[in-house]
Amino acid sequence: MSLRTRLLILVIAAMLVPASLVGLRFVQNRTSEINAALANLAASADDIASDLNEKIQGTAQLHYGLARARDVDTRDKAACSAFLSDVREEYPQFTGILTIDPDGSLFCDSLRTNRALDLNDRAYFKQAKVSQGVVAVEPVFGRLTGISVLQIAYPVRSDAGVLKFVLLASFNLNKFAEFHDKRLLAEKEILFVDSKGTVLVAPKGSGWSEPVGASIAGSDLFRFAATPDGEASREVTDRQGRTQVWAVARSPSIRKAGLTIMVGRSKDGLVAEANRRLYEDMAILAVASLLLLAGIWILATVSVGRQIGRLAAMAKRLGLGDLSARIPPPHPSGELGGLMALLNGTAESLEQQRAAIADLSHKLSQSQKMEAMGQLTGGVAHDFNNLLTVILGNSEHLADRLAGNKELQRIASDIATAAERGSDLTRSLLAFARKQPLRPREIDIGEKVVGMEQLLRRSLGEHIECSFAFGTDLWLTSVDPGQLATALLNLVLNARDAMPDGGRLMVEVRNNSLGQSDLDVNGEPRPGDYVMVAVTDSGCGMAADVANRAFEPFFTTKEVGKGTGLGLSMVYGFAQQSGGLVQLQSEPGQGSVVRLFFPRIAATLNEETAPAEQIIAPDGSETVLVVEDDDMVRAYVESELRTLGYHVIATSNGPAALEVLRQPGDIHLLFTDVVMPGGMFGPELARQATALRPDLKVLFTSGYSQNPVKTPDGVDARILTKPFKRQDLAAMLRSALSALSAPPR
Repeated sequence: MSLRTRLLILVIAAMLVPASLVGLRFVQNRTSEINAALANLAASADDIASDLNEKIQGTAQLHYGLARARDVDTRDKAACSAFLSDVREEYPQFTGILTIDPDGSLFCDSLRTNRALDLNDRAYFKQAKVSQGVVAVEPVFGRLTGISVLQIAYPVRSDAGVLKFVLLASFNLNKFAEFHDKRLLAEKEILFVDSKGTVLVAPKGSGWSEPVGASIAGSDLFRFAATPDGEASREVTDRQGRTQVWAVARSPSIRKAGLTIMVGRSKDGLVAEANRRLYEDMAILAVASLLLLAGIWILATVSVGRQIGRLAAMAKRLGLGDLSARIPPPHPSGELGGLMALLNGTAESLEQQRAAIADLSHKLSQSQKMEAMGQLTGGVAHDFNNLLTVILGNSEHLADRLAGNKELQRIASDIATAAERGSDLTRSLLAFARKQPLRPREIDIGEKVVGMEQLLRRSLGEHIECSFAFGTDLWLTSVDPGQLATALLNLVLNARDAMPDGGRLMVEVRNNSLGQSDLDVNGEPRPGDYVMVAVTDSGCGMAADVANRAFEPFFTTKEVGKGTGLGLSMVYGFAQQSGGLVQLQSEPGQGSVVRLFFPRIAATLNEETAPAEQIIAPDGSETVLVVEDDDMVRAYVESELRTLGYHVIATSNGPAALEVLRQPGDIHLLFTDVVMPGGMFGPELARQATALRPDLKVLFTSGYSQNPVKTPDGVDARILTKPFKRQDLAAMLRSALSALSAPPR
C-alpha cells in the first residue's frame, strides 16, 4: 500500500470521531448562540444606560465649569445668552443651555428666544433648589423645542449657600438614540419611556405602532420594564402578532432619573441568525474535511522526503551561524514551499538585523565617545575658568602696581589679554560640550565671516579655491557668535570632504526676504526678513534620499571613523534655536549649497557701549559673605573685595556659610559659586540663606551653567560669569547691593 493511500486512510479514520463531536458541538452552540443573543440585548441596554450616565456626569462637569464663568454669573441677559450660545455650538448634544432665576423664571438661554417661561412646575427645578452641588435629572419634552430631552439641572450657590441661579442643559435624547441605533447597525430597536410610560424615543422599525408622546403604561412591555429585579428579557407580542424579545437596562441611577431604556429584537431574526450560524459551521466543517483530504493527497504525491531534506540542510546551516544560507528555487507549492520561503525570509531578516546591530553598535560607540569628549571638555573648561579668574585678576593687580615700569606693566597687560583669549576659548569649549545656553548678541554676520576668512581658507587647503561674497547694508541679527563660527566651520569642512580632488567653494552673506513659497528643509514656509549665510561647493553632491536625511543625527555617508553624523544636525539645531531656518540644495555631480537664515532685527542706535574699563563703580563698606570651593579663587575674591573697601567673611561650602548666617552680625550680600561639592549648590544655599535673613541680597558666580541658574522664588539674584575683571566684580556688587535699598512693595 502506497504512502499516499496510508495517509488518506489514517486521516479519514482520525477525522470520524472529531467530526462527530464537532457536529454535536455545533448543535449545542445553536442554543448558546440564542442565549448569547439574549444576553447581548441586555448588555446593549446596559451599555446605552452606562453611556448616558457618562453623558450626565460630563454635563455635571460642564455645569461646574460654567458656574464659575463671569459671562454666566451676570445680570446682562444678552451677554449671558450669547456666551451660552457659543458654548452650545461646542456641545451639539444639547438642544439648549439656559439659566433659571431662583423664582423659577427663565433668565437667559443659548437659543436667544427671549421667551418668558415659568419653570416652577418642573421636578428638576424643584429638586435643584434644595440640592447642594449635585445635578437634578428629569426626562421631559422641552418647552422651547418640543423635543424629548433629558433635563440636567445644577444649582449655583453663593459662598453663603444662597441659590444664585440654576444652570440647565437639555440633553437631546433623539440624537443620543440615533447614535446608538447606528452603532447597533439597526439590528436592534431602542425604546425610551419615562416613569409614567410615556414614549420619549420610539423604535425606528416599521412594526412599532406607538408614536412619541403616546403612553404604554398598561402594556405587558411596560410592566416588564417597571419591575426592578425582574427577568433579564421577555417576549412580547404586539397587536399585529409580531413577537419581539425585549431587554431593559437595570441601571439604578437611570431609573432614579425617571427614564427606562429598552432594547428589542424580533424573535424570528434572533433564531434565524443562530440557525444560519449552525448551517455555516456545518458547511465549514464539510469543506475543511474535503480540503484536508485533498491536501493529504497532493502532499503524498509530491516528493515529501526530498523537500524535507532541503529544509533540514537549511536549518543546519542556520544553526551553525551561516546567515547567508538560502534554499534555492524552485520551491514546491503548499506549506513546504511556504516554509522554505519563510526560512529564507527569516535568514535574510536575521542577516539584516546583524548588520543593523553592528551599525548601531558603531553609532553607540561614536556617541559615547562624543559624550565622553563633551564631559571632559566641559570639566576642563570649568576648571580653566577658575584658573583664568585668578590669572586675570592678579594680572590686573600687577598692571596697577607696575604703573611706573612700562615694560613690566606691558607684560602684565599681555597676561591679562592672554587670559581673556583663554576665556573666549573656554566659552567655545563649553558650547561644544553643550554646557551653557546660547549667548546671542546683536552682530553684523558679514563682519564675523570676514574675521573667520583666514581660518576657513586654512581649513580648506590649497587644492580648493575659496571666495567670499557680501551684500551691501547687511541687516543686524541676534545670534551666538561662537555657535555661528562653529556652524560655518562645520559646513566648510563638510564641503571640503565632498571635494577630495579639489574644487571651488563660495561663502556668501546677504540680506534675503522669504515668502510663502520659500520652504525650509522640513517643507514649511517661514516668510520674513533674514540674513542669509550660504556655503556653495562644487563637490560630488547628494542623491535625493541622502539629502532628505542629511540633517538627521548620526546619519553620515562618510567612511567609518571619518564622521559622527552630528555636524549638520548641530547646524540645524543652532539655526532653529536662533529662530532661523535651513535650506539645502544638492544633486549628484552638481555640488551642494546649504543656506542658513537668521531673522533680521531692528537696528539699535548707539550699540557701542563704553568699555568695562571706563565703568567706575564706587567702593563699598558693606559686609559680603563669600562662598567658593576653589582656594585660589576664594583668596583672589577676598583680596579684591577688601581692596574695594568691603568687609569679607569667606567660607568654602554651603553648610559653613549657613553657620555663619546663623550667628549675629550684619551681612549684606551672599557672593556664592553656583556649582560646589558637598551636595549643596548655590541656588539651594541662596534659598536657605534668604530664609534665615530675608533682606540678604545674592550674587551668583559660575564657570559654566548647563542650564540657566534657577533663582529660588522671592530671591532677587544676579550672576557674574567667570573669569571676571575687577571692574566687572565691582559694578555687579554695587548693582546687587543698590537693589537692597529698594523700598518693599
